[in-house]
Amino acid sequence: MDYVAPVRALIPGARGRILEVLGRTQEEMTLRQLGRLSGVSVNRVTALVGELVALGIVARRDVPPVSLVRLSADNAVAEMVRELGGLHRLVLARLKELAKGISPAPASLVVFGSFARGLASTDSDIDVLVVRGRGVRLDHDQWTESLGAWSDRAGRISGNRIALVEVGTDELPGLRRRPLWKSVVQEGILLAGKPLEEAARASA
Repeated sequence: MDYVAPVRALIPGARGRILEVLGRTQEEMTLRQLGRLSGVSVNRVTALVGELVALGIVARRDVPPVSLVRLSADNAVAEMVRELGGLHRLVLARLKELAKGISPAPASLVVFGSFARGLASTDSDIDVLVVRGRGVRLDHDQWTESLGAWSDRAGRISGNRIALVEVGTDELPGLRRRPLWKSVVQEGILLAGKPLEEAARASA
């Protein structure tokens, strides 16, 4: 999935670019502003907005000499466009909820990289650092099975491949010396367990 422009990914062309811009704000804007932000000519914007108004997705208010437009407040399709624009936040919430099923519970489970920054494209992996809890071996059957199940379902939920970086708590001191540590600490989004720094202190 393209998390940079999710609306355009599903609705290609000028219509998708227009809906993506409208889905980012509750404020009204002129057709000229909409054209500039979407990269669509004003003439094309005018025609497409007319179609979207007819469908009830866009509300238009004429204030001569301009027309002001925004997504309709109560329209079900307009609400879906807004939710699609917030897909990154929605997927993170689902991955966090899903992580409650990992057993034994990880000491830390953190998303990092382009997905954490909201910049993942269709070709991007979702990078996840997972820290096994104290005493959980790499070959622990229940751990391996539940983490694998989480990864598989997370990939289906997100539409992107999950790339796991798995370490034990005893490996955290060594991890501190790798560039990966700084990336995870600075941009990581916690899904389960403790923040990485706290997990490292607890393991010391």
